Amino acid sequence: MLDKVLRFFVVALMAIAGGTIMHFASPALTDLIRTEIIDVDMGLFRLTLTNLIFIIAGVIIGGLIGYGLSPFFAAALRSFSSWVERQLSKMPLHDVISGVIGLAIGLIIADLLGAAFSNIPVVGSYIPVVFSIVFGYLGIHILIHKQKELSELFAFLPKLIKDSMNRRGTVSPENNHSGSRETAGSSISKLLDTSVIIDGRIADICKTGFIDGKLLIPVFVLEELQHIADSSDALKRVRGRRGLDVLQRIRTECGMQVEIVNQDFDDISEVDSKLVRLGQITGSKIITNDYNLNKVSELRGVPVLNINELSNAVKPVVVPGEMMDVTVVKEGKEHGQGVAYLDDGTMIVIENGRRFINEAIRVEVTSALQTAAGRMIFAKPLY
Repeated sequence: MLDKVLRFFVVALMAIAGGTIMHFASPALTDLIRTEIIDVDMGLFRLTLTNLIFIIAGVIIGGLIGYGLSPFFAAALRSFSSWVERQLSKMPLHDVISGVIGLAIGLIIADLLGAAFSNIPVVGSYIPVVFSIVFGYLGIHILIHKQKELSELFAFLPKLIKDSMNRRGTVSPENNHSGSRETAGSSISKLLDTSVIIDGRIADICKTGFIDGKLLIPVFVLEELQHIADSSDALKRVRGRRGLDVLQRIRTECGMQVEIVNQDFDDISEVDSKLVRLGQITGSKIITNDYNLNKVSELRGVPVLNINELSNAVKPVVVPGEMMDVTVVKEGKEHGQGVAYLDDGTMIVIENGRRFINEAIRVEVTSALQTAAGRMIFAKPLY
């Protein structure tokens, strides 16, 4: 039905265009064939029978051309509408609303300024069009990219009203306590990185309840996981499938609210850069165990929750002089050193421990070093 309506309008527009063109061209064509049969006074303009014949011919020719081209135009309009729908589906609803509001504000400003400059000779009639394009684009661009700052600006209004009502004694203690609980219960959403999903520890952390709020899974992270799971390399394939299993476990077992974010950035190729950009737009924190992403996010003002840092923070604290039983598994980098590991993966560098490789010995802790890669313990054998 919609296709027929589109084709009807295309035929009608082409017919009107053909009649209009022939109307303006009829004087020249009349002079060319030197024919004028009847002169009819229509009040507003004079119409000859020759003009009428030319107009009717123009309408018929335009209609036929429109009928022939209508399938092409209808298909083009359908393709354009599908493209617009796909682009809008990638954008969050608040971005679409912000863009529409920004466009309306920009067009209002352009109309006000255009009226002031419309009386300029020659170019006056073109200035409002230019202003509409420029200010319409600026309104969309500014409101989409500054919506976070604007929302924070307008967020002060309810607070000011509430403080004013508190000073006047119009807010009851019950309502005031309720508002405090609501504020305390609110939390910031979290964006999951590909590396932390594959790592798997995030599911256990979510199950313990230490992470609250909504978990956001960007669509480009899902696409990267699927690409890894479909890899020809067996190790990558196992890691990708493990990541998908972890997401399913978070959704079903951990009781967390999980949402897929369909927004993508076609102008950015790197997944980490897309994640940082999405974090800036949504005001979310990024959960990762990628050291480089951690640093880049901090430089660009996006808060980060690093799983490795959390793991290091909850490891048992050791002090110099403490005794422990370990098994030396390999030699160290320096001459005579041996290396052992605790159950949580902490590396223990044993002075003169090379000769005890593959043996269980008792060592004394001499010092501990915290590095970006984790905690390292230095010890010496007791015998």
